Amino acid sequence: MIMIRAEFYKSEGLLNRFNITGHAGYADHGSDVVCAAVSSAVQLIVNILEEFDCEPSVTVEDDLIDCRITASAQTGSALLEQLVLHLRSVCEEFPKTIKITISEV
Repeated sequence: MIMIRAEFYKSEGLLNRFNITGHAGYADHGSDVVCAAVSSAVQLIVNILEEFDCEPSVTVEDDLIDCRITASAQTGSALLEQLVLHLRSVCEEFPKTIKITISEV
């Protein structure tokens, strides 16, 4: 089964990193509303992290977006929590398209 994998990492109870891989498989490439929703949300969160001086370190490769917060841990964690909530709501609307995991490191 094709799906987006959204992995979030926390340290000392605060989210500080995420990586997103894969494709939703809901529709063909270029027409997949789930992929579009996830991509848009990730881009928005990264922009907001920058605006709030969380100093995101972002790596973008083919089929991978990795983001680490290097400053403002409390604010960054709160923003990443919002991304998790958004992805969960997308997953409720389009079941089995996104797998979300949160790991303590």
